[in-house]
Amino acid sequence: MKHHLQPLLNPRSVTIVGASAQTDSVGEWSLKNLLKGGYKGNIYPVNPRYKELQGIRCYESLSDLPEVPELVIFSVGDHRVEDLLEQAISLGIPAAVLISPLMLDKDKAPYLQERIKKKIFDSGMLVCGANGMGFYNIRDNVWACGFESNRHKTPGKISLISHSGSGMSGILDCEERFRCNFAVSTGNELSVTMDQYLDYVLDLPETRAVGLFIETARNPIGFIKALEKAKKKRIPIVAIKVGRTDFSAKLAVSHSGAMAGNDATYDAIFDYYGVQRVRDMDELATVLILFAELQPVSQGSLVTMHDSGGERQLLIDLADEINVPLTKLDKKTITSLESVLDPELPAVNPLDAWSRGGEDSDHRMARCFSILMKDPNVAIGAFVVVRGPESKIYLSYIDYLKKAHSESEKPVLLVCARQGSGFDIKAITATHSGFPVVDGLSTFLTGIKALFSYRDFLERKTFLSERIDQSKVDHWKKKLARKDIISESQALNLLSDFGIPIARNQLASTWETALKAAKDIGFPVVLKTTASGILHKSVVDGVILNISGEEELQESYDDMNSCLGSDVLVAEMVKKGVEMLLGVYQDLQFGPIVVMGLGGIHTEVIKDVCFLLPPFDQSHAFSSLKKLRFYAMLENSHDISSKNILKFCSIASIFSCMIDQLRDDILELDVNPLVLNKDGCVAVDSLLVGVGQEKKPN
Repeated sequence: MKHHLQPLLNPRSVTIVGASAQTDSVGEWSLKNLLKGGYKGNIYPVNPRYKELQGIRCYESLSDLPEVPELVIFSVGDHRVEDLLEQAISLGIPAAVLISPLMLDKDKAPYLQERIKKKIFDSGMLVCGANGMGFYNIRDNVWACGFESNRHKTPGKISLISHSGSGMSGILDCEERFRCNFAVSTGNELSVTMDQYLDYVLDLPETRAVGLFIETARNPIGFIKALEKAKKKRIPIVAIKVGRTDFSAKLAVSHSGAMAGNDATYDAIFDYYGVQRVRDMDELATVLILFAELQPVSQGSLVTMHDSGGERQLLIDLADEINVPLTKLDKKTITSLESVLDPELPAVNPLDAWSRGGEDSDHRMARCFSILMKDPNVAIGAFVVVRGPESKIYLSYIDYLKKAHSESEKPVLLVCARQGSGFDIKAITATHSGFPVVDGLSTFLTGIKALFSYRDFLERKTFLSERIDQSKVDHWKKKLARKDIISESQALNLLSDFGIPIARNQLASTWETALKAAKDIGFPVVLKTTASGILHKSVVDGVILNISGEEELQESYDDMNSCLGSDVLVAEMVKKGVEMLLGVYQDLQFGPIVVMGLGGIHTEVIKDVCFLLPPFDQSHAFSSLKKLRFYAMLENSHDISSKNILKFCSIASIFSCMIDQLRDDILELDVNPLVLNKDGCVAVDSLLVGVGQEKKPN
């Protein structure tokens, strides 16, 4: 079935308004690129100053064209766009590329971009841009770009969708190892948004990996839908998401009007849909090359072979920093290596196989690499080298890879320790023959980490929200819709209703009822104020811990009563343990996001938490927890048992299911701490804000 973006991305005919003979102008390159790309449809340059351009008849105006083209490329200044767009719309041209930023020096509200956007919306025109570089549909020979580009682009297996123009051209035109079937600079997305391009490329038969350069998801629902499609098709997505810092987020607004959104939310979404996040364009290119050119990795970890001992040590340090697992070789592998290596070289991974060199060094290194790749614990292997003089890559290196792959049937690659292989014909040929050549140790290891991460993501079972008593859901929906402030006691009751263990507690408003509550619960107890409007009780001395008897309780109650009022909560004093956090916040674009990690009074300072899209199961909660810095402390704590770490993960899963059921009803929920100890895991404090308490604008 024809995709709805076909008139824009694979048009039957194209007109270029503002086509020009002026050297290096947008008008010249718009026409030149269509011709260089081998476009097979009709091309209609429009410019009253020319009779002919690059051997093609030129027309005075859009109304003079012999047919209504499917696509118009506007290669004109901002001051001319509005009138010309109106002409295109009146003629019924269904799609356009807008390269200009749509900025006028003496413009008045509504500004040009707003006026253009309304005209586009009212007409239903499909528009790439504005303020972008256009697109390259390389597979179908449609190069709709107004800027200088390479003479030739070989169709490949990667699709690239970038809000940034340089995020497209800076990768696409810089080397031949990176080959695309489609690339687009989406710009301000006045009409067609990133999710629509993503939906389009996921249907292209060659697409094996997709790269995204994201400022923001302007259509959150469509973005999630497209990620779900990629997940079902098992097509990996690799993304740069800018706007991590406040300053970067502000610049995104000035650059393209994009509100960057909460960066932690994107981490949660990427985690849920298996999107591999990278830090820069080198990492983006390398990871995409590995996904596109290598077979999927199986279970196991990484082996590397080196011709340098110092370089091997560097890789060990970087692998630890980036968290890439290195294979511990089995005894059979070690014995086989020892029979080949010079005696002074240890048979370990990473392996330095060079030592004395000599005439048989090629044969010895080839054998060593093949032995490494046959180890049952190995998923992927790399030969890490420094290029020879003038950046030479020796063909013998590629031969090592081919021999090891033919014997093990596992993916292998060549890694050059520094940049510079992008235009080496041997590197290009090997890469597109299934033996990638990549540059830089850190970027290589980031790529390996992404391969392992995506492998593990594909093995993750789809988790649906567990069945929850609908009567409880309905009860809390009504309660959360009220404008009344929700007390801590009520917040704890919410958790308890959905199966989350809470500290035993009772409300009291007199000394007598406080004493009765303490006796029912059993000393020692905690006394907390329930005075209205106090969110953080410890700040106002509204929490007294470890009250061991009746006399101490009376003194504590009297003190609290005199300062904060008679209403209190009496709760059990939970045994010492590690204080954990579960929380949720509502993201304006994507809805509820669960926060999980280290709790207690220092949680906002330490910030050792992860962000997850609900719902998720115990297994995923556990794998996410293990990635946090404090997990080693948690695992080695004498106050808890390993089974209770899993108990916490089970509670986190229950919590996520509850949030999924009440996703439109809870604005904010903070359970801090949940005390994890030898006895289990218990929620001690909770702060809940329902949708009924949302402040509406006047």
